[in-house]
Amino acid sequence: MEPCASPSAPPEGRRERTAAAAVPTLHIDAQQLHECFDREPFGFTHNLATLELFTPAALSDLAARYSGHPRDYFVTTGARSAGTAFTAVKCGQYGIEEALRRLDRAPVRLLFKRPENYSAQFRALFEQLLEQVLRLRGGLHGEQIVRREAGLLVTSAHCITPVHFDPEIAFFLQIEGPKTYHLYAPASLSEPELERFYRRGVVSIAEVDLSARDAREERVFRLAAGDGVHQPQNSPHWVETGAQRCVSYTFVFETDVTRARCRTRACNYLLRRAGIEPAAPGRHPRRDRAKERAAGEFFGLRRRYWSVLGRIKGW
Repeated sequence: MEPCASPSAPPEGRRERTAAAAVPTLHIDAQQLHECFDREPFGFTHNLATLELFTPAALSDLAARYSGHPRDYFVTTGARSAGTAFTAVKCGQYGIEEALRRLDRAPVRLLFKRPENYSAQFRALFEQLLEQVLRLRGGLHGEQIVRREAGLLVTSAHCITPVHFDPEIAFFLQIEGPKTYHLYAPASLSEPELERFYRRGVVSIAEVDLSARDAREERVFRLAAGDGVHQPQNSPHWVETGAQRCVSYTFVFETDVTRARCRTRACNYLLRRAGIEPAAPGRHPRRDRAKERAAGEFFGLRRRYWSVLGRIKGW
């Protein structure tokens, strides 16, 4: 049996939404989580589709709270294809409430960033789910979480999110509608591909050349309400919705160790540019720590430079 290939949890998560309050629950096999965490994608189930938080009325109310805060949401159309450059897709054409109203009339992808900052119920949900994952795994084994947040995605039917990877560990939960998740393990990316992204030292979306991926390494998860998938850090993926609109919820986090690996790769980028073939993170822990410190100092100097330059231009 391949421990990370498919969902192993029972289908308790697939139930109709009821008026009774449900306890948000992830049905994840503890052994599978231990074996695959932040290494290989795997599926599981959950019961979030039963929660009133995700009804159309609740989503409209949440959108009203976001109105006037454009930095906290993201609206874009669907991509022409999975291989479309992520930044080439038209975005920002609607406000959040208008985007929600247009879901059944035009291809729209809508991301509510950090709903836990706008709703006490979403904050409680986030805390409960993260606590469940950490309890099942037996904690973070000495690591410390340095960033954590959630996202709520509402997407029109027949919409494509182009291929990319994210610099964080993620748990993706399907709430409503069908969605096909095309996912690759982090090992499918080369070190130079990762280094080119992490040299920037920012939390952002990383573009990926889909044509360079090995089709044999693709994992396809056909998600319905009540299904979920674990997405390790740096896992290339692209997503397509089916014949009806979709609602999805995701929560992500970085630890001090995963962020240190990012900085090590940033330093490796500079070394590679200087003609040195650097070792990948993990092979030489003492050297990794020195690289991580050097990259941290470099990013600090760069931020101060741009801050000073910005003040000068402001004069």
